[in-house]
Amino acid sequence: MEEQVRLILKALGEDPDREGLVRTPQRVAQALTFLTQGYQQDPAKVINDALFTEDYEEMIVQRDIDFYSLCEHHLLPFFGKAHVAYLPHHKIVGISKLARLVDVYARRLQVQERLTNQIASIIMEKLDPLGVAVVIEAEHLCMTMRGIRKPGSTTVTSAVRGLFRRNDATRQEAMRFLHER
Repeated sequence: MEEQVRLILKALGEDPDREGLVRTPQRVAQALTFLTQGYQQDPAKVINDALFTEDYEEMIVQRDIDFYSLCEHHLLPFFGKAHVAYLPHHKIVGISKLARLVDVYARRLQVQERLTNQIASIIMEKLDPLGVAVVIEAEHLCMTMRGIRKPGSTTVTSAVRGLFRRNDATRQEAMRFLHER
């Protein structure tokens, strides 16, 4: 990867051997390895050691989970907040695991729509809840630094499964909790 970064620097018209750039290929390789570490993590294993049987079927909501990801189209960052709600069906998960799931999927080359769906799908698969809702609000630097250049604009995506999809009142309650401040 370092050699490829050197080639990119040359293609940009830079001298990769000048003082300020000598260690840049190594730094970029380390940064990209860190920013894409989600490929090395199994989301199912993140949950498995923290599933608990509990007689609880009321909504659980975790809001404002900060995340950072890389747009797969431009390799530029997008970042924001993920909000997760689920209605357990005799299984709950340790609350830190919801944030860890967001990180596992965010630390891959992504599009926001897929990220939202992946989080909702793994929760449905592993917890078998009555329903799950995931809302992600993000700012995309590919939109703010290049292209249309609209800093501060955000994109909102949602994925709803189970009872949240089938029952409008339940979905509205979840969305109210997810967006309340």
